[in-house]
Amino acid sequence: MDELSAATIQAGCPWPLGACFDGHGTNFAVFSANAQAVDLCLFDTSGTNELARLRLHGRTGDIWHGYLPGAKAGLVYGLRAHGPWRPDWGHRFDASKLLLDPYAREIVGEFIWRDGHFAPDRQYPRRLENHDNASLALKARVVHDKFDWGDDQAPSIPLTSSIIYECHVKGFSQRNPQVPPDLRGTFAGLAHSASINHLKQLGITAVSLLPVHYSLSEDRLVSMGLSNYWGYNTIGFFCVNPRLCSGVGGLSPRDEFRSMVRALHAAGLEVILDVVYNHTAEAGQNGPSISFRGLDNATYYRLTPGNPSDYENHSGCGNTLNVQQPRVLQLVMDSLRYWVSEMHVDGFRFDLATVLGRTDSGFTPQAAFFAAVAQDPVLCRVKLIAEPWDIGPGGYQVGAFPRGWLEWNDKFRDTVRRFWVQSAASPRSLYEGGTRGDFAMRLCGSSDLYQGGRRSPVESLNYVISHDGFTLRDLLSYNQRNNLANGEDNRDGTGNNFSFNCGVEGPTDAPTVNRMRARLQRALLATLLLSQGTPMLCAGDEIGHTQDGNNNPYCQDNPITWMNWEVQDHDLLAFTQYLIALRHQLRPFSNQWYTGVADAEGNYDLSWWDADGTPLQGDAWHQPMLRSLGCLIGKPGSAKSPLLLLFNSGSSPETFALPKGQWQALLDTSHPRGQAVWRAAGSTPVPVVAHSILLLEQTIVRPSPKS
Repeated sequence: MDELSAATIQAGCPWPLGACFDGHGTNFAVFSANAQAVDLCLFDTSGTNELARLRLHGRTGDIWHGYLPGAKAGLVYGLRAHGPWRPDWGHRFDASKLLLDPYAREIVGEFIWRDGHFAPDRQYPRRLENHDNASLALKARVVHDKFDWGDDQAPSIPLTSSIIYECHVKGFSQRNPQVPPDLRGTFAGLAHSASINHLKQLGITAVSLLPVHYSLSEDRLVSMGLSNYWGYNTIGFFCVNPRLCSGVGGLSPRDEFRSMVRALHAAGLEVILDVVYNHTAEAGQNGPSISFRGLDNATYYRLTPGNPSDYENHSGCGNTLNVQQPRVLQLVMDSLRYWVSEMHVDGFRFDLATVLGRTDSGFTPQAAFFAAVAQDPVLCRVKLIAEPWDIGPGGYQVGAFPRGWLEWNDKFRDTVRRFWVQSAASPRSLYEGGTRGDFAMRLCGSSDLYQGGRRSPVESLNYVISHDGFTLRDLLSYNQRNNLANGEDNRDGTGNNFSFNCGVEGPTDAPTVNRMRARLQRALLATLLLSQGTPMLCAGDEIGHTQDGNNNPYCQDNPITWMNWEVQDHDLLAFTQYLIALRHQLRPFSNQWYTGVADAEGNYDLSWWDADGTPLQGDAWHQPMLRSLGCLIGKPGSAKSPLLLLFNSGSSPETFALPKGQWQALLDTSHPRGQAVWRAAGSTPVPVVAHSILLLEQTIVRPSPKS
C-alpha cells in the first residue's frame, strides 16, 4: 500500500467502467457529466483508514479515468467528486463525502446511519455541513476472480412449460430442519439437496428470487429495530447481498451465489432475479449521499421540472432513476449483462417496470430501454418479466409492454379472487364476486390485454398470491390485516396488499370453516395452475404457510416470513404436486388464442357451457348471481383428447350435464389431495361440490372388433 500511495496514477482508459485488474495494475473509470474533478481514495483492507487520495486526470467525454500500476485485486477504494453544491440546479456535489463506485463488484463495510452521510445538515436542510464520512462510508473492493462453471448450461425451459416459484432466499430455508444450520437462510441453503428436492418434487421449473443485489435498510426501519427484509432498496447493482451468504467453505458471496445457480441448473431449474432499477437507497432530497447523488445527481435521477432541488418520486421511495439518460441506461444494461454472463441467471423480474419505459411525456413501449434490451444479443434470450406499474402519472400499464415481455397480471389475481373468495366471504353481495365472463376472460389468457398487441397468452403471468400481500392461507383466514409488528399502527398494507375483505364468514363451527378454507385454497391453486398463461406460485402456499395476517411483511426478518417446514399441510402439498404434474402432462390450454368457432366437423376449439348443458351466451355471461360454468377445451395444449373444466364457486353443490361422450375424472378439488378416479357418460348428471373444480378428459371408445 505504501508503494501505491507513492505511485503516479496514469491516464488509463475510459472503459470498462468500474475497477478492472489486468494482471499488472487496475484501471478505474467513473461517469460524471457535471463534476469538476474526481478523486480516487485508497484504504486499508478493513476500509477504515484512508491512505491516499489520487486525482483521476484522464477524462474522455464524461468518463473520468486513471490506471494505477501495481494495484491488485483486494484493493479497497472509494471516490470523491468535486463540483457545485447547487440543489436549485440539481447539483449536490460535496467532496467531503466518500462515494461508492456504482460498478462495485464487492462492497466493504456495513452502512450505519450517521449525520456524516448527509451533505446538508439534517436539522437545517439548506445548510451544507462538510463532515467527512470516509470512516463510515461503504467502499468498493477490486475483484479478479474466475469461477469453475464446469458443464453448467442454462435449462432454457420454454414458457409454455414454465411454472415460476417466487421465493425469498432466506425465508425459504431458514427454518428447514433438513438443511444444516450453518447453511439455512442463504444461497447455500437454497442449493442444498433438501431444498432442491422439494422444488423438483413440487414440479416448478424456475425460482424467482426476491432481490439479491446489495441493499440498505431505511433509517426509519433501523431506528425501530427492523430491517428491509425484502431488499427492494438497492445501492449496488453488481454486488451480491452478503447477508444472504453463509461463508461456509470460504466462498466469496459471488461464488456462493454462482454455486447455487450451478446446483439449480443441474437440477433443471432456472434462476430469475427480482431487480430494482427504478430507484436507489439514497431516498429523497433529504437523503444521504452514498453514491449516485454525489457523483452526478442531475444525471442519475429524474428531477422535478421547474424545481430541480426535488425528485420525481414514481417509485414511492423518494427518487426515480433517469433511464432516459444514456449513461444511466448503460449502467442498467451493463448490470443485466453481468448477471447473465458472469452469474448465469436465466431472467429478470423488473420491479415497478413502468419507470424503465418513461420518457418526458410518459410511458411508451418504444422507450430506449426496451429497444436496448431487444437488440442486445445477451439479454434478448432470457426471460423478461415486468411488474407493469409504478405510482407516477399514467403508471398502470398492464398489457402495454412490448411483445416478448411477460407481465404480472393483477387483473387475473383480482378476478380469480372475486370469483372464488369474495362470493364465499360475502354470499349476500354476490355482485362483488364478479361475473362468469370476467372469470373466463382471465382463465383464458386475458385476450383483452394481449391479443390486440399480437402478444401470446404465455405473456400473461398469472398469480393469485405474491410476496406482496397475504399468503394464500391468510387470504382465507383474516378479514383484517395484522401489521402491527411493522410499526405503522396497522395503517400500511393497502392497495395490492389488501384488495378484498375476504376472510371466510358464514358458518361458525370451526370444522366447517376449515373445510371451506381448504376447498378454497385448492380451488384457487387449481384455477391458477390450469389457466392459460404462465403461472407463478408464491413460496409457502403449497404447505399452508401463514404470516399471522401480516400482508406487508417487508420489514419482518423473523418467523413471520420464514417458511415453517415443521408445521405444514401435507395434503395441500400433495395436492399441489399432483396439480402441477397434471399441468405438465396435459397443458390444458395451448399457447394460441382460441376462436370459439366450430370447424367443418362441428367441433369447437373452445366452448363454454351452463350447468344444464346449454351453451353460455348473451346476458348469461354477466349475471352476477350465477356461480357455475363449464369450459370444454376441444384443442388442448398436450392432452390427446378434449378436456372439460367444471367450476362451482357457489355455496351449494351444482349438478352438471356432461357433453356427449365418455369422460374420465382427473382432478376433484373437493378431495384433500385432488384424487378422482371415476368415469361417467355424457348422459350422467355429475355433482360438483361447492367451492370446487372438476377436471375431466374425454376417453376414446374404440369399437369392438368384428367376429
